Amino acid sequence: MRKLFYILSLMILAINASAQDPRFSQFFASPLTLNPAFTGKFDGMWRLAANHRDQWPSIPKAYVTTSASIDFPILKNAIPQGDIFGIGISGLSDVSGNNALKLNYGSVSVSYHKSFDEDGFNTLGLGFQGTYASMGLDVTKLTFEDELRQNGFSPGSSAEYIGINPLTGRNRNYMDFSAGFLFSGSSNGENNYYLGASMYHINRPKISFKDRNDWNLSSRITVHSGGTFPLSDVLDLNVSVLHQSQSKSGETILGGALSYNINANSDNPTSLYMGSWLRIKDAIIPYLGIEFGSLRVGASYDINTSGLRAATLSKGGSEFSIIYINKAPGNKGIPCPKF
Repeated sequence: MRKLFYILSLMILAINASAQDPRFSQFFASPLTLNPAFTGKFDGMWRLAANHRDQWPSIPKAYVTTSASIDFPILKNAIPQGDIFGIGISGLSDVSGNNALKLNYGSVSVSYHKSFDEDGFNTLGLGFQGTYASMGLDVTKLTFEDELRQNGFSPGSSAEYIGINPLTGRNRNYMDFSAGFLFSGSSNGENNYYLGASMYHINRPKISFKDRNDWNLSSRITVHSGGTFPLSDVLDLNVSVLHQSQSKSGETILGGALSYNINANSDNPTSLYMGSWLRIKDAIIPYLGIEFGSLRVGASYDINTSGLRAATLSKGGSEFSIIYINKAPGNKGIPCPKF
């Protein structure tokens, strides 16, 4: 009975999922959902990133999130040396409540990074993002307290219970705007450290499946920092920390990973990553990754430590990420944020 109570609570959370943004434990591997100022800020010609997350797998399709993005610097010959003008396109799909609620986002982002030195090691950038969002709710897949009978759930008046018009209240579309800044620096051309902040949903768009559309999406404010620091010719320390808040919801994640360059080739490395992050008061997140030259693949698993363990069976969620950076031959290797 206690487990049933938790499951019912999670179903209610799924209904309200549109009030909070989908989130990744490997936030460092999803740059354009973290901060628009990351657009174009990498060492290469173009970057492709993709993430997939299945949260609370013990509950069928509680939250399944997939994102993909491509970004690249432009007008290199028209701006001062060391500066970066970036543009990017990204998309995200989030399905929750066993396919009852579906969210889809398509975004275009731009950024400009001003260099403080001729090598481009230290830069300050601003980024902006515009998003078209689509929301869909299938009320026939929702169950509520008034439908719970002695022998289980019996279909009742779900649509009326939550005040949603089953004919007109199933889809909502809106425009959304976000912005952020990012400082990226290096003391010697080998290490990198960065500090950034972003605000998503600046315009606080109205979203509601009810006929009376008086529900505004709260802005999400994120502060994040990190760095990569060589410990030897073949060993690096990668660390990052994030804090974000949205309405009454917030999270803090911190941790790091060691990377070992197996072939001792800095231009075309084959590296192994091993580490862990911690979402305070919620989950431990072990991380494994492998890098082949321009391609890095990462895998993590949230080990739930919060009070939801009874319902989730301590299964927080699996997550996979891929980042590919196309680099020009003879690239000089400007230090950029990596984790």
